[in-house]
Amino acid sequence: MRVLSADDVRAAVPMADAINAVEAAFVRLSTGQADVPLRVHLATPERQAISFVMPARLAGSDPALGLKVVSVFPQNKARGEPTIYALVALLDPATGRPLALLDGTYLTALRTGAASGVATRHLAREDARVLALFGAGAQALPQALAVCAVRPIERIWLVNRTRDHAQLLAARMRGAGMQQDLRIAPSVEQALAEADVICTATASPTPLFDDALLRPGTHINGVGSFRPDMAEIPPATVARARVVVDQRAAAWAEAGDLIQPRAAGLIDESHVAAELGEVAAGQVPGRRDPTEITFFKSVGNAVQDVAVAALAVERAAARGLGTPVAL
Repeated sequence: MRVLSADDVRAAVPMADAINAVEAAFVRLSTGQADVPLRVHLATPERQAISFVMPARLAGSDPALGLKVVSVFPQNKARGEPTIYALVALLDPATGRPLALLDGTYLTALRTGAASGVATRHLAREDARVLALFGAGAQALPQALAVCAVRPIERIWLVNRTRDHAQLLAARMRGAGMQQDLRIAPSVEQALAEADVICTATASPTPLFDDALLRPGTHINGVGSFRPDMAEIPPATVARARVVVDQRAAAWAEAGDLIQPRAAGLIDESHVAAELGEVAAGQVPGRRDPTEITFFKSVGNAVQDVAVAALAVERAAARGLGTPVAL
């Protein structure tokens, strides 16, 4: 068995390759070539925390089998620890033998960014030049890297409640080699006045902006909210947008961005136009015209983790990355 650290995963799978792996996994998910039960939720009420167990099996000519355990402990922030910890286990799909253990914290950020990259590839306008990025946590940099990998982004507005955190994010982005014009937004209005693409990666329980601020033709990636009581996107925006999700069943079980507008009578389940895999497979059109508002809502899916983990392990073995361990 091989153990891969975050640095090993980072070295093995650049963002562009993660986007392609996640796109292929979503296609398999939406074409019946994957088995993904709804994830198990384990609450830790005294810590206001939650853990998830997320298994997946990818079938077809290149099968993969594995699971992720991920925990969200918001109180960790006050102790100087990450709020998200995760571990991915990969198994031999022919025998069930354990193949690898991977740091899942970085892998989660990588595959979540990659999903937004896939959605932006299929739903954003080809001429998108400006990104507005909400949030400055662990998900923020991968979101920016993914969008910039598929669209010619020239300017990025950083929108965050704490200016110091936005400045730290800008420094991380420059350290990652990003050459775009990075600006800390003085207001949400300033950022959205120019934005062609919006990424929301926060833990906000309430919408981050007013629907009226959106420019025609804006594409939105919503990846932060993961419970029915959380919503980053205004219900009015959801109601008028072309909505694409990672998986219908999971989205309607967990995505407050959809559940809350449905409860208010603004949408029903037919309002979801497609799963992202259906769009990527060419079964359902993505963006239909330059003025359309498009919205990709992700709650995260284990096919992303297993697909990226399988690619990381394959490359790690070829390049001598990671640590072999005998069980």
